[in-house]
Amino acid sequence: MSDKDRAWLILANARISVDKLTALLDEYGAVEKVAHLSTAALARSGVTDELRAAMLNPDERSIAKSLAWLEKPGNRIIPCDSDDYPELLQQIPGPPTLLYMVGNAAALHMPALSIVGSRNPTRGGRENAYEFAKHLGQCGFCIVSGLAQGIDTSAHEGALDADAMTVAFLGHGIDRVYPAGNRDLAHRISQNGALVSEYPLGSPPRREHFPQRNRLISGLSLGTLVVEAARRSGSLITARLAGEQGREVFAIPGSIHSPLSRGCHQLIKQGAKLVESAEDIVSELGALAGYLMENDTDAVHRESPTIDRDADYEILLNTLSYDPASADELAEDSGLTIDQVSSMLLILELEEKIEALSGGKYLIRNK
Repeated sequence: MSDKDRAWLILANARISVDKLTALLDEYGAVEKVAHLSTAALARSGVTDELRAAMLNPDERSIAKSLAWLEKPGNRIIPCDSDDYPELLQQIPGPPTLLYMVGNAAALHMPALSIVGSRNPTRGGRENAYEFAKHLGQCGFCIVSGLAQGIDTSAHEGALDADAMTVAFLGHGIDRVYPAGNRDLAHRISQNGALVSEYPLGSPPRREHFPQRNRLISGLSLGTLVVEAARRSGSLITARLAGEQGREVFAIPGSIHSPLSRGCHQLIKQGAKLVESAEDIVSELGALAGYLMENDTDAVHRESPTIDRDADYEILLNTLSYDPASADELAEDSGLTIDQVSSMLLILELEEKIEALSGGKYLIRNK
């Protein structure tokens, strides 16, 4: 048994935030020490009564169960300070302290697109999800979804049939499969991708878990594609979160008479990109995908879509200054489209050439 693994499980089960944990690590050093701080030390560090009680009285049965689970091949935990923790998830509000994973951690570092939609789609919706996932998987994207019935299932299957990576984020403990009918699919995903959860082993699939799970689906991805969705749909939550996280949102239009088209049409009215083919997505995300593959030496070596971007980046960098400016302002001043600017800003932020400020403003670090 690893003392470090045990310490991480204590802290994760206590639901400590990454921000608070980072502050404690800065103050006390090793995670093993933080997990065993005294009542007085925790109080001095401003830890709330509720969090303090959870850290001082860990669920030993749950921790023992998790440590036994870790002994099995392919099972692991990925703490927020690990090199295997996805960089894109570190950027979202409220990132998980710990990820439970079965499968290949390389899948978490590939250029990813999430595909979401109705649990009760039309036949055409299933076919679209499958074909888009298959084509985009062949182009080098990892397909991310939530293992739900319907569109999620078709997206995972399309990626697997293309021999591409796929990641399923779960709204429950990773030691169970929900829905049970997707048990075989979950096994296939663990063999060619990853099953991932932020919830401790044994956690049931509670209703409130799934909106939280959705922020990870969108957060790991460069963009989110909504295939079919009613106006009140969890898929629209995922799309909204994607927009708030600075990711691209795509939607496939449908019949004006179909209730499952209304959510997609609503997204398009709000600014989501209307998609008619997988090439529409590749053309939007190719530069970002190429950047991630070029800068992740441990990533799986697959064909990745690339776009010549040097000239446009030079234009944008020359437009940026030490005065904060919004993406709309930068697009107007540079003559580039807002779509080009939005994609390039994320890459420049990853390269630490610019700084993202509150209110959607950006400024250059070194000019």
